[in-house]
Amino acid sequence: MTEQLVAGLYREGAPVRDTKAPAGPIESRWSKRRFDARLVNPANRRKLSVIIVGTGLAGASAGATLGEAGYRVKSFCYQDSPRRAHSIAAQGGINAAKNYRNDNDSTYRLFYDTVKGGDFRARESNVYRLAEVSANIIDQCVAQGVPFAREYGGLLDNRSFGGVQVSRTFYARGQTGQQLLIGAYQALERQVAAGTVEMFTRHEMLELVVVDGRARGVIVRDMVTGEIETHLADAVVLATGGYGNVFFLSTNAMGSNTTAIWRAHRKGALFGNPCFTQIHPTCIPVSGAHQSKLTLMSESLRNDGRIWVPKAGGDTRHPREIPEAERDYYLERIYPAFGNLVPRDIASRAAKNVCDEGRGVGPEVEGVRRGVYLDFADAIKRLGLEAVRSKYGNLFDMYQRITGENPYEVPMRIYPAVHYTMGGLWVDYDLQSTIPGLFVTGEANFSDHGANRLGASALMQGLADGYFVLPNTINDYLADGPFATVGEDHPAVAEAAANVQSRVQTFLGLQGSRSVDSFHKELGQIMWEYCGMERTEEGLRTAVEKIRALRDQFWTDVRVLGEAEELNQSLEKAGRVADFFELAELMCIDALHRRESCGGHFRAESQTEDGEALRHDDEFAYVAAWEWGGMVGAPPVLHKENLVYEHVEMKQRSYK
Repeated sequence: MTEQLVAGLYREGAPVRDTKAPAGPIESRWSKRRFDARLVNPANRRKLSVIIVGTGLAGASAGATLGEAGYRVKSFCYQDSPRRAHSIAAQGGINAAKNYRNDNDSTYRLFYDTVKGGDFRARESNVYRLAEVSANIIDQCVAQGVPFAREYGGLLDNRSFGGVQVSRTFYARGQTGQQLLIGAYQALERQVAAGTVEMFTRHEMLELVVVDGRARGVIVRDMVTGEIETHLADAVVLATGGYGNVFFLSTNAMGSNTTAIWRAHRKGALFGNPCFTQIHPTCIPVSGAHQSKLTLMSESLRNDGRIWVPKAGGDTRHPREIPEAERDYYLERIYPAFGNLVPRDIASRAAKNVCDEGRGVGPEVEGVRRGVYLDFADAIKRLGLEAVRSKYGNLFDMYQRITGENPYEVPMRIYPAVHYTMGGLWVDYDLQSTIPGLFVTGEANFSDHGANRLGASALMQGLADGYFVLPNTINDYLADGPFATVGEDHPAVAEAAANVQSRVQTFLGLQGSRSVDSFHKELGQIMWEYCGMERTEEGLRTAVEKIRALRDQFWTDVRVLGEAEELNQSLEKAGRVADFFELAELMCIDALHRRESCGGHFRAESQTEDGEALRHDDEFAYVAAWEWGGMVGAPPVLHKENLVYEHVEMKQRSYK
């Protein structure tokens, strides 16, 4: 029995297994599953209803596809328009194994790069399927009119991204997410006009309705009027994105939160690998304690920009005054095979290391210089100013507006920041959670990226799930219909609605002395310090204690302003931060139990002689799928899904 079990932080339950993934050759598994899955004929689809929460790439594409198939779809988002979903902020590109550059790319190579990039903590079957359908995504988006960048002859252009040695990333300058979301949004709005999709904007999901063990609806709050509404259906799809805002400072939109998937977790959905969070290496550094948001600079900039710091610590000269001989292009030095295109987790830790050595650049924040240079002088000399402007112009303009510095003349300053979460609700090969009828897509699930996501794969997974995977698997579940009619007077439905009302009133009754944001910021500082880029046994134990103490203080000393029946952002934030407290504790427990380093999870006690992540495949080659303990503070239950590799050899990663 481990020390953690003795300490009562968690207990271990029965193993969990994905029963939907077919056996046989990996190249034919997706085709086999599609054929084996039961169908719903067009007439019966009109009798079945699906709720989709979230309208980013995963949610919008799923809503458009299921609506066009004939299902009755209700789509929910908390933004004022589906076009405001956070997918719009993605910049660099979307991967697809089309081998347009004739550089020896293939479906298998994309599969291999993704498994290796995730440090061998993802399922082979899921990753191969993602690589397999990637090429179809590009064709779909081109048909929708997505304006991908093109070469002089009119063919689609590609660029490289971290963790690979081929060019497979399709892009639209630095606006790829925006252009892809507009395509999915247009497809969704077409179905809204056709009457197959009913859209509910400014509605936030606050509870999942489970009836007789099946997901049958959601309780939402109209964020304008404050009205609590009940919506019921035959199946529910969560496409609500990641939970990076548990750290307070992140590249996520301010409204991004964990409430939808956390409410589902509390109702019985297992949570997979919550500690696997991604720190993105190319973000604008923190400029002071006043900040509530960080800005991403696309990873695509690492194609042509060179990353360096001064060789000597404390060198505060202007970067153009530091000669080449006194610069350390540390990624090119340490990882010559990949150079500046190493995966995100490796680039982030390398930047932290040189700054910890005292070689960081930029202004001091709390006595430390947290920044490295991303320099385009060589690219401008090689390609010309206009060529660089045509590829990255909008990103350079954004950087200049935020920092007041011209990156065409002075190197950008970047530093790692919280960006993406590989963890999420556990799903099987069909994208169904452990609650029958509850499906989870995109960043909200855990399934495809292991311990580290390669750049340009988030957009790929979101659209793959929404356009191609979910529509071919949810029918197997819906083929059991018609389902028994459930009304708002059903005891389980009424109880869910009453719980939401009670929770709202509890928040409004808290008349303490501190704002919600002050608690969120303090929680984020705890998470960044102890569960951020580097984690230790002692630090994680400290974090659990601090989180529990701060959570207790939150429930006695937070002040929630306003009323329930009105637009009330203080109330919205309170619910989200309350859920972040519970998630944060589980993240630290998960990081504590996984006594190895892999991908974005770096335990200081588990590293090679030269400071690289050291996995322990004999002990931790599994998905950690956590069950809610039953009440706040109760030990969660760990269910392990063993990972078996038949097509890729598990070995320590090397990008040197």
